[in-house]
Amino acid sequence: MGGKQEAASGRDRGARLLARLAVLAAIGSLAVLLLATGRGGLVVIGAGLLGVVLCAVGVWWFLAHRGAVRLLGALLGVLAPAAVLVFYTYDGLWLTALVMVLCWAATLACARAALRRARPERTTPTVPAARPRHPFLIMNPKSGDGKVGRFHLVERAEELGARVYLLDPSVPADVAALAREAVGEGADLLGVAGGDGTQALVAGVAAEHRLPFLVISAGTRNHFAMDLGLDRDDPARCLDALTDGEELRVDLGDVSGRPFVNTVSFGVYADVVQRPEYREDKTGTALGLMPDLLLGDQVQRVDARVDGTALTAQQAVLVSNNPYVSPDELTGSGRRPRLDDGELGVLGVRVEDATQAADLAVRGTQSTGLSVLSARRVEVTSEGADEIPVAVDGEALRMPTPVVCTLRPGALRVVVPRDRPGVAPPRPAVDWRRVLDLAFGREDRTAASG
Repeated sequence: MGGKQEAASGRDRGARLLARLAVLAAIGSLAVLLLATGRGGLVVIGAGLLGVVLCAVGVWWFLAHRGAVRLLGALLGVLAPAAVLVFYTYDGLWLTALVMVLCWAATLACARAALRRARPERTTPTVPAARPRHPFLIMNPKSGDGKVGRFHLVERAEELGARVYLLDPSVPADVAALAREAVGEGADLLGVAGGDGTQALVAGVAAEHRLPFLVISAGTRNHFAMDLGLDRDDPARCLDALTDGEELRVDLGDVSGRPFVNTVSFGVYADVVQRPEYREDKTGTALGLMPDLLLGDQVQRVDARVDGTALTAQQAVLVSNNPYVSPDELTGSGRRPRLDDGELGVLGVRVEDATQAADLAVRGTQSTGLSVLSARRVEVTSEGADEIPVAVDGEALRMPTPVVCTLRPGALRVVVPRDRPGVAPPRPAVDWRRVLDLAFGREDRTAASG
């Protein structure tokens, strides 16, 4: 007990020190600005903001228009930041700009480190996993550019006593039916080497029969595997869970009766992935369709009721199995710190013109064009539409409205190897009130009085 108290006390002292360093770095940024006022400090900030705004306008024109306007947008998006750098160099402001950027970067780094240390990330509880006697694994040889073959996953799994079903890419297969058939034949563990979409379908069967589920990170991105801390560079390591594993309970998403492990997308992205040509040329297809999907005749806005909050006429709505740490999931680079908090993450995007695009670029999550929420239940509809396109873990579907997203808390028993590389702790959002409370001890007094 004494050791735990000492560790907590040391953590509190470290958080307080980092919070004070963040405050000092912020004061340093302000001091640099004031001292450089006569030498263009305000000009540095003004030019930087102008560059961000013009770049955002250029990106919007590039995405939402065709022809000459798209070309102009591409030029503006590239030339605006370049012009700012040239301006700083020509007017001798580059050193002032560099010092201000470094001070502000130090401020954010110390603030995030203080918040992370004050409230360390909870870990999902695990229990030792019993070794399965009849594991059944489904493997997709096309996933991840052929990871199943490159890492000899079939041979490795069969050496460990698993029965492997290798999908035939030329013949569509009902993986959920295959999993149910295996359960009927005595399988006591189900697993998948493939993308999140295939993972989700078999995970649903595992949850239905209360069987453990094995994730093998053989897909292209495998967000689910990443958030479980699995090695996405060497999927063969995931098979160690068959002999030396541990079990954890995570939530399973449900979208109108279909399971999902990662995200459900509505609006622009869901429209794009419906097109047959998308699989062969993702970037070209998306750029060709964007003008019509954002502003043209093919626009189909979606409405969402997020628990008691209404989001209307959204261009895109993204619902995730547990919230991501930031809106970075729109670019595929985000991650979820937890998979067992029992809440859906929700992002709504509505950007109608270049002005709103610039506002989003400058204000981020504070922009009126971006809604970031969490919920227990999300209902999505579209005016006048009996069914809408939906992308479930990247799989293109059409579903009758209303489309309802919920969670089944702790429904999935996931078996993972004891030795997992894990992932870096997520960067917490900077809450300046909490940083100041940590720096000046107000948080300690509040906790003590409570």
